[in-house]
Parts: sequence; structure tokens; C-alpha cells
Amino acid sequence: MAENKVMLAVIVGAVLGACSPAEQNLAEFADLIFIGDNIITMDNTNVSAVAIRGDRIIATGNEMEILPLQSSTTRLIELGDRALLPGFIDAHGHFGAVATYSALLDLSSPPVGTIMSIDDIVVAIQNWISDNNIPDGQLIYGFGYDDSLLLEQRHPNRDDLDRASTSHPIVIRHVSGHLNAANSMALSQSQITAETQVPQGGVMRRRPGSEEPIGVMEETAMALLPGSGGVISEEQGWQLRREAADIYASYGITTIQESNVSPGYVSALKSHAQDESFPVDIVTFIMGNPLSDIELAQVSQDVEYTGGVRIGGVKFILDGSPQGRTAWMSQPYDEGPPGVDADYVAYPSYDPDVYRTRVSALLERRVPVLAHANGDEAIEHMIDGIADAVEGESIPDHRSVIIHAQLIRSDQLDRVKELGIIPSYYSVHPFFWGDWHRRSFGDERASFISPVRATINRNIPFTIHNDSPIVPPDMMRLISITVNRQTRSGYILGPGQRATVMEALYAVTQGAAFQYFEEDEKGSITPGKRADLVILETNPLTVDPARLADVEIKETFARGVSVYQGNIN
Repeated sequence: MAENKVMLAVIVGAVLGACSPAEQNLAEFADLIFIGDNIITMDNTNVSAVAIRGDRIIATGNEMEILPLQSSTTRLIELGDRALLPGFIDAHGHFGAVATYSALLDLSSPPVGTIMSIDDIVVAIQNWISDNNIPDGQLIYGFGYDDSLLLEQRHPNRDDLDRASTSHPIVIRHVSGHLNAANSMALSQSQITAETQVPQGGVMRRRPGSEEPIGVMEETAMALLPGSGGVISEEQGWQLRREAADIYASYGITTIQESNVSPGYVSALKSHAQDESFPVDIVTFIMGNPLSDIELAQVSQDVEYTGGVRIGGVKFILDGSPQGRTAWMSQPYDEGPPGVDADYVAYPSYDPDVYRTRVSALLERRVPVLAHANGDEAIEHMIDGIADAVEGESIPDHRSVIIHAQLIRSDQLDRVKELGIIPSYYSVHPFFWGDWHRRSFGDERASFISPVRATINRNIPFTIHNDSPIVPPDMMRLISITVNRQTRSGYILGPGQRATVMEALYAVTQGAAFQYFEEDEKGSITPGKRADLVILETNPLTVDPARLADVEIKETFARGVSVYQGNIN
């Protein structure tokens, strides 16, 4: 190999030396060239060299074909044992929340954090108050606690959080993002009492045998409590977003999703992006649930990015989460939340009839729709809404997306294929909550969580995601869990639903680009496409699948520019 490179250098030097200065116009050369044996293009081509000029891939091929594009200013990267892939695409997540949460109290359990019990939560809050010299009366906001992993196997309540402080309002968010817990001061300041009216689509948990709030709020009832906006200033929030873009880039991500946002927020995001472009792309989705019909009618899809930001469509939330046991099911939970009846199936968080009407109006205007639906009953309504919208005409290329689709059934997958719907699976669930789901739903339903293999067998386009900040935007761990499906206890949850490494890579490259209507621009290392690339420490196709999660990101390129450099060793 070394001799070949020396010979190529001689040949290239001779070719360039024979050219006149006019023929050596630097505009014709590459800014960046990669050479190596582990280039995974994702477009079914085998190449050993890639050339980049500006923000575009200009050529792929072998070294003999590509090295003549090298000039004195070209950066040449010899990959060696490292692998080059298209930049990873975040199919679903919450960019702004990743930014905000990075400055808040993290109450996550391993492997993300260290919390193992409610006592740990109490101590962590006390330490946070002390370490940050937080004055009495100022809101304490934490996130990431997981009742399924706590020693007590329950949510912390107002009494637990009162042990942390009675002079600070305290609100902590469940790892799912679908429940909050608050102390007595937070409840009092929010004027939450036994008589408080709970919004439709929410639940306020109460003390057994009483109407008194216990401090735990589900779904829309969370809005009764203060949010994290009272903790972080606007200026700090925008700085945190800049830092969050770097966090995503460190995981090899070159396109991010920012979901559940308002039109006003997107306008502000674009304004900041015009002042200083974000290093990676951000696709935003307007939260449809709270908007009026008039407001929704003003939302449209952006074709072009503004400083790295565009509107991708509208998102609706139809139910809760399986890890929070609020996913809306057609059949009862095997084990539901404390105190519920044996026939508990959870509940919708949004009126299905309103959803159907609004989806029809949006798809008629060709505005893409995402719908959060975890339980099979919520998924049924999501699918019905799309079916109604396209009834009586040839099915348009709408690419509506079921976000999460955790408990989708086989018969629903058949309808998904027929209607051209894309499932985006929250496929880290088997590891993070697989053991919990076996208790909640029984082995048969739990084993069909994120049924990637059944989806592939039907030739249905699909994607996978982390739903960050619920879990960090770690794409290699996401790929690993999709391939291995091993729970925390070591159990293989639904071995028949495992993906190959290449199939998992498809879901975070070509599949995700297709979901965003960007398959002509992103998702593969193909001449003419955007130079969004990631270098991994080794080839994920040949590494031991058990080690996939440990494969390091070495460098990330967005629009042809290096936006993250990891450990060079």
C-alpha cells in the first residue's frame, strides 16, 4: 500500500507539473480528500477515495482517479483503520431541550447519570442548592429521574421533595418527559389544590383516599407547574443552543431535529441563525396541539435553510409514553401505574377527531406531519387520520411519520405500508426500558417494541432516534441497541426484531434523509450531495456488534467544514 501511494504521488506530481498555471486553477481542485479502505457510501458503491470542494462532494472513486484533484492547499486525510460515513441525521429529538437541560440538575440513572433512589434525588437537590448558592424562593428544576430504576420503584412525591427543601419551589421532570413531580411550595405557588381543574388529556395524581394532590402530574397536567424557562435567561438560552449544536456534532450528527416548538420560537431561531449560521442543520417542527386552525393555516414547509434552520412541518402529540405508563393502548396494561383499575389502557393526550381534521388540512397543503404515538390505540388514530386525508385520491408523497411507534401491531404495519407512512422508532427502548416493558405489557407485546425487522421485511422506509434529551444523542449507542436489543438485565428482547448494522446505518443516513425530503442532498457519499460526513475510529460493519456502542467519533464535517475533532489517537 505504501509503495502504491508513493507511485501515485509521483504520477500526480508529473501530471500537475505538466500543466500550465492556467490549467492549475485552484477552483478545479478539491479542498479535502479522504482515502482509505473503509469508506461506507450508503449508495451501494465501493470507493477508496472521496473529494470535497466547498460544501459538496465532487467526486468518488479510487485513489488514481481522485488524487489528481489534490493541490498544495488540499487537506488530505488518510483514514487508515478508520471509517468514513455520511453524517448522521437525527430523525427525532428536541434540540432546544438538549440545550436547556445541559444547564439544569441532572437526575438520570446509570448509564447516563448516578441516581439510584429517591434519597439520591433528595441529596442531589440539596447539593445543587448549596453548590449554586440558590436563594430561597428561586425555582429548582431538575430532569431525568426514572421511577423504573429507582430503589423504591415509584415516583418521588411532594413529601419526598419537601425533604430536599421547603423554601424553594421544586419541579423535576420524568425521563420520559411526560410526567413531573413537585414539592409543596411549587404546588402552592401554582395554586394547585384538590379543586384544581385538570386539562383534558392529563392526570393529577392524588393521595390515596383523598383528593389532595400528591405532587405528580401526567401529560397536559404538567402545564399547571412552572417550566424550566424560569431558571435560564433568554441570553443564556441562546448561548446554550450554540453549545448544543456542538454536542450533536460530537456524536457525528449533521442534521438535528427541533420538535414541539412555536412559530415565534422558530422566527427567533432563524434570526439568530442569520446573525451567525449554526454549524449543522436544524429542522424544526411546529407543535400543532395548542395552535388554532388559523395559526396552523399559516404554517408551511421551508424548502431552503436560513442559516442552517428550516421548518419541516407540524407535529402532534396523541398520547404519552410506555416508560411512564401513559401510552394509550387498545388492551389493558399487564402492570399499570399505582391505584389504576385492572382495565387501565391510559388515555389520549389530544382529541383524535380534532387531529384528523387538522391533518387533512395540512396534507392538502402538502405540509408534512409528524404524530407522536406510542400505544397501539394512539397509533390506530394516527393512521386513521392519514387514511382520511388521502381518501379518494392516489396517495401523495406525504411521508407522514409516526414518532416512536413503540407498540405498533403487525396489522398496523400493513396499513402503514399501504398509506406510505414512515415509522420512526425510538429504538433505544429495548436497553433503557425493555425490562420495565416486560412488566408493563407482558413478553409478547414487549418483544414487538420497535419492530425493525418486521418493518424491513415489508419494505417500509423507517428511521430510528434517541428522542434527546430523554437520552443523549449518542448515535453509535442507538445503532448498537437497534442491532443487539439487549436489556439492562442482559435479556434479548425480541431477537427476531434485530437489525443488521447496515440496516441500522441506513436508518440514520438515507432513511432519515428520505423522511426529511432531503434524499437528493444528504444520506450518502455521492457526488453532488452535501459534504456532511463522519469519521469513526473503526469500521462498524466489521467490529464486534457487542462493541458498537463504544466506537468513537473521530471527526465530523458539515457542509465540508470540520465541526468536531475527537481524540486523534
